[in-house]
Amino acid sequence: MTDITDPAAEEYARRHSSPEPPWLAEVMSSTRDFAGSYSMLTGHLQGRFLKMLAAVSGARRVLEIGTYTGYSALSMAEALPADGQLITCELDERHADLARANIARAGYADRIEVRVGPALDTLAGLEGPFDLVFIDADKTSYLAYYEAVLPLLAERGLICVDNVLWSKQVMDPDDHSPSTVALREFNEFVSGDTRVECVMVPIRDGVTLIRRV
Repeated sequence: MTDITDPAAEEYARRHSSPEPPWLAEVMSSTRDFAGSYSMLTGHLQGRFLKMLAAVSGARRVLEIGTYTGYSALSMAEALPADGQLITCELDERHADLARANIARAGYADRIEVRVGPALDTLAGLEGPFDLVFIDADKTSYLAYYEAVLPLLAERGLICVDNVLWSKQVMDPDDHSPSTVALREFNEFVSGDTRVECVMVPIRDGVTLIRRV
């Protein structure tokens, strides 16, 4: 992943943000053992950002598209009340198994449900409202996910979309790879969608926050 912000500034921000709990460090470790790297994880700074979003929004129901090994789900679940619910969608059964193990070890199995299968199929069977939605899955389906979750969003709900700067590749007019093109089209669509208000934030690989108007 190409740095979006100055690495020294990002490290300074990380050191001056609240620490992650021990179980998230364990997710980092288990992911590195599983995949040889944890570059696909949300990570400390963005994880604290997601927890803050869940907390300030007063979220009780959260929807996530793209579980991987559970770091982002656990970050958001920290801010949920005891009777809160987080549904996370994952295509890969191996990822889902490791995520479930990490979630159980952290003590959040009562609040987080991992559903395996194509996310659009899962979304079609869900009922809203959801107070917070986090999208971080296959980039070519971002627009379809967005349209599927918008009707499920609570009146004052928030959508958070990850990787919208895509290592700055979305700004390269010569990059025509499918994911880059899809993200570029998604960004253009959302910024012009009169149903919503959005702001793109250059944290880690870029996130866009979206609310209905």
